[in-house]
Amino acid sequence: MNKRWFVVVLLCTLLSGAWAQQPTIVDTEFVKKAIERGALLWDTRDETTYARGHIPGAVNIGDPNAELRDATREDYLPLAQLEKILGAAGLDPQREIVAYGVRGATASYFAQLTLRYFGATRAYVYHDGIDAWRATGAPLATQAAPRKAVTLTLKPQAGVTASTEEVAAAVRSRSAQLVDVRTVREFAGEDIRALRGGHIPGSLNVPYEQNWQDPQALSKLQRGQTRDSAGMTLKPADDLRKLYGGLDPQKETIVYCQSGVRAAETATVLRDLGFRDVKVYDASWLAWGGNAALPATNETFFNVGALNTRLTRMQSRLEELEAALEQLRKR
Repeated sequence: MNKRWFVVVLLCTLLSGAWAQQPTIVDTEFVKKAIERGALLWDTRDETTYARGHIPGAVNIGDPNAELRDATREDYLPLAQLEKILGAAGLDPQREIVAYGVRGATASYFAQLTLRYFGATRAYVYHDGIDAWRATGAPLATQAAPRKAVTLTLKPQAGVTASTEEVAAAVRSRSAQLVDVRTVREFAGEDIRALRGGHIPGSLNVPYEQNWQDPQALSKLQRGQTRDSAGMTLKPADDLRKLYGGLDPQKETIVYCQSGVRAAETATVLRDLGFRDVKVYDASWLAWGGNAALPATNETFFNVGALNTRLTRMQSRLEELEAALEQLRKR
């Protein structure tokens, strides 16, 4: 190869690498320009909230976590069903699509992950979402956007998600770094949400809320300690790099949670930070914890006897309250 062709190949390689690392977590200005060039907006909130006010032109299919997955296993629905649901809303992975919800909504990241899983290269997340849009005084719509249905043939792409078998192989060979984005209590096996509690051996626990400027922002909102979601804004890139400073950006990274939704946020953050090979273990702890043949650290099991005792006490208390209510009615 002569020097001229070598330079051309090198430039193409560098440019393709730079494109692959283009940020996919975007701001309000990006969204406005995306609308101007014909991008589709995907509102990932529930239908009722969407109807109260959404970005004009945005389409909605309800909560994608519920609408695109089997309620029991929390795995994706069969391809034919996904093609029908996404196609009816015009959500073609070949289009430029920006997913949004409320600030910090994991559903938006799950929507983006779904698009990438089916081949999207221009799928973005508007992290600050409808909260930031409202703050600018930009207009809102209450009528559902007209849907231009499309016929889809979806093909899952390799390298976006990891299967249980692939994760098990990576654990055995120690070929990948694992990030568990669940709560500290889930990681420690104290909060059991599957057949057993604990975590995948060798995992690093960084709850996904640590990506926010105030990791306690959501709990504060839920407790009524604040009405402002500003704390759920992402930390600056330099702070995020420090947060994940113990990881190697060049090494394969597998991110998991309970069922892959929270993991989608952290995986996108890592990709935007320049991590080269990031996958979401979409079956996550629900599958791993449900298979007693797989290794687990801090392994704990659900105490069925204790649960039955609590349920019996609750039933007795309920009967007492019902009897007291009946006495009040008779007076």
